[in-house]
Amino acid sequence: MTSPDKPADPVQQYADRSYRSPAGLAGGVMLLALAAWLGGDALVRGEGHTKLLAVAGLLFAVPLVVAFTLRPVVRAGQDRLVVRNPFRTITLPWGAVEDLRASFTSEVFAGGTKYQLWAVPVSLRQRKKAGRQAARSANRPAKSQFGLHLDAGPPPRATADRTLDELRELQERGAARESAQGGPAVRWAYEIIAPCVVGVLGLVVLIAL
Repeated sequence: MTSPDKPADPVQQYADRSYRSPAGLAGGVMLLALAAWLGGDALVRGEGHTKLLAVAGLLFAVPLVVAFTLRPVVRAGQDRLVVRNPFRTITLPWGAVEDLRASFTSEVFAGGTKYQLWAVPVSLRQRKKAGRQAARSANRPAKSQFGLHLDAGPPPRATADRTLDELRELQERGAARESAQGGPAVRWAYEIIAPCVVGVLGLVVLIAL
């Protein structure tokens, strides 16, 4: 006899969320396509020294583009926040997170250290637009239909502010959980750093020749 399905755990229901910058992803794809076109052309049509310059340039440029556009992501789980920035990945148990802020940049504070959230850019233009919409909504009389007043809903918020609100909610929900305790852990992205360094050294040597 099978047991009835258990109701969904509200914590597990919102366990894993990922945040990226759509503009960053789009820009990264375009820059990589441009690098492939220019670099490929140099490799196909160039000779000796030109080909070596193209290889060194690609070794330097491609990881750098990936680091600043495609790599950044923020993952919010049940027990921890994982922040993947251009050159390092920071793992923060919710119990270690002290604050989350979005002023000119999105930031998380843990263990007395500030970490920037590259994947959650702050758009001052978007924030001003949301503020103007909220002001207009506040001054506009509520609509009515069939004698009922219709609520205009919550005031609009900029994307970064909404994201930080969600992360704060997850942090408040998970901070006291036993499995969400510990200190920050930082891992450097050597898979990005190493080819960049090799590319720079190659360019320096080839230009000096």
